[in-house]
Amino acid sequence: MFNVEMYKGSREENYNLVKKQLHALIHDENNQIANLSNASALLNQFLDRINWVGFYLMDTNQQLVLGPFQGLPACIRIPLGKGVCGTSALKKETVLVADVNQFPGHIACDAASQSEIVIPLMKDGQLLGVLDIDSPEKNRFDALDQQKLEEFVAILVEHL
Repeated sequence: MFNVEMYKGSREENYNLVKKQLHALIHDENNQIANLSNASALLNQFLDRINWVGFYLMDTNQQLVLGPFQGLPACIRIPLGKGVCGTSALKKETVLVADVNQFPGHIACDAASQSEIVIPLMKDGQLLGVLDIDSPEKNRFDALDQQKLEEFVAILVEHL
């Protein structure tokens, strides 16, 4: 059973706790949809000042397709190289955007989104998809968020 935790430590300590929670949730499960669903729910419960968190997965047409998420309904398909998610997928690197209105080709699925971080899901050199997190605040994400979310994704990818 999962209990909601009150995150009372430093940001780094809290991120380390959420990584332990993720590992506990998925350590003996290999179903991709179940693990991505729990990961998005866990991040939604953990992160403050966000309005969307979820996954876009590579499909056979070499584009991203909507996967498990928490938030308002979202764009279903994103071509590689388009928007923040497509750019992260094409480059196979994290993209942190302080102001999405300044990002060329930004795809506005939710008009409330002002900043975004997208982390690629890489396994054995292959792109599986991306983790996408949006915030209604500009400059919501920083280097610590990037580092700890990349570590979170690394744990998750082990079970995909």
